[in-house]
Amino acid sequence: MAKASTLNFDVSSFFDNAASQFRGLNTSEPGQWPVLPKLAAFTAAAVAVVVAGWFAVVSSATDDLQRERDREPTLKADYRGKLGQAVNLSELRKQKLQVQEYVTQLEKQLPGKAEMDALLSDINQAGLGRGLQFELFRPGQIEVKDYYAELPIAIRVSGRFHDIGSFAADVANLSRIVTLHNLGLSAIARDPNGNLSMEATARTYRYLDATEVDRQKKARAAAQGAKK
Repeated sequence: MAKASTLNFDVSSFFDNAASQFRGLNTSEPGQWPVLPKLAAFTAAAVAVVVAGWFAVVSSATDDLQRERDREPTLKADYRGKLGQAVNLSELRKQKLQVQEYVTQLEKQLPGKAEMDALLSDINQAGLGRGLQFELFRPGQIEVKDYYAELPIAIRVSGRFHDIGSFAADVANLSRIVTLHNLGLSAIARDPNGNLSMEATARTYRYLDATEVDRQKKARAAAQGAKK
């Protein structure tokens, strides 16, 4: 019984002493506080700093997580697109080869510089072969495009209606590309044979050689630089 009473007395004395250290604290002079209030204040401050830091880290991580979640649909769509390309890669390569072959065939139908005179002669012979009378055959100024050059030719011929139609078909069937634009038919006044006159612009195209293509690229680069 004596030991129990002594233990209760010591514990009570400890708590009474601890409580007494928190009484009458001067908040303006924390350095003068007893040991227990100092430890309690330090512990509370440390816990507050840790909690604030934790929430700051978690908040930043939450923002990063949300940004990544927002990117997820775009990344999935990009993945599906690339997956589709990968699955169809062999077919796409075949299509590329087919397009390249088609472009090569078209380029072969475009005359080069050396062949332009022969092509003009072919157009003239196509008209003469149908019995048409050339009243005008005048090549115009060459118009240089990005990868080809275009030559307009002013044409005026006279003859029978069917011969003029056959001439237009012959021009369309030439081995090189020639197109007819702005066709106009008119009757010839006082012509006893009923002949017609046709005016048109024939346009033929030739490919640019490597030197001309390089010159065009430099001209475009210089023009873009001047705009800036």
